[in-house]
Amino acid sequence: MFKEIINYQPINEQETTDKKAMLDFIKHYDNTLSRDNLIAHFTSSAIVLNKDFNKILFAYHKIYDSWGWVGGHNDNDPDFKKVAIKEAKEETGISKVFAFDEILGIDTIYVPKHIKRGHYVPDHLHLNITYLLIADEHQSIMHKPDENTAVKWFTLDEYLSYVSEPHMLPIYEKLLMKAKTYQTKSISQ
Repeated sequence: MFKEIINYQPINEQETTDKKAMLDFIKHYDNTLSRDNLIAHFTSSAIVLNKDFNKILFAYHKIYDSWGWVGGHNDNDPDFKKVAIKEAKEETGISKVFAFDEILGIDTIYVPKHIKRGHYVPDHLHLNITYLLIADEHQSIMHKPDENTAVKWFTLDEYLSYVSEPHMLPIYEKLLMKAKTYQTKSISQ
């Protein structure tokens, strides 16, 4: 079931360590795909770029009070790529995307306690799997009122200045650096 993670080739020490932690966690818990695991659970995210690889689509997330990638909880769905695509469409209103098959990156992300839909959520970890999606920047976009307040395309020169979560900056920089290597791959939409 976690074949994609097992086969993933980390690009740095952080990913090597996070991959090991994820695989160890899977060995000890059988509900890693569910929010019922209050310690940690898997999430799937997407870096959505335009066809020219010079703009990124971000949402302004209510819980984090910051612009950032799109994605969400797997909620017992082991198909990480499918979840990333579904979440990207739901959170931005885009209807058509091209998704690369391979994982773009893996990250363990600390999530501080918060209130979501009127319920307390304790501090926990997101064991996050990210995919690269390509979308036409001229598609209609709209925010998802229960999760974010806005959706916007940013140039790659400006997006970092809109992120107010300092711990996410190195993650976005790492993922975009790797995404640039995909630019030469054939995209047939």
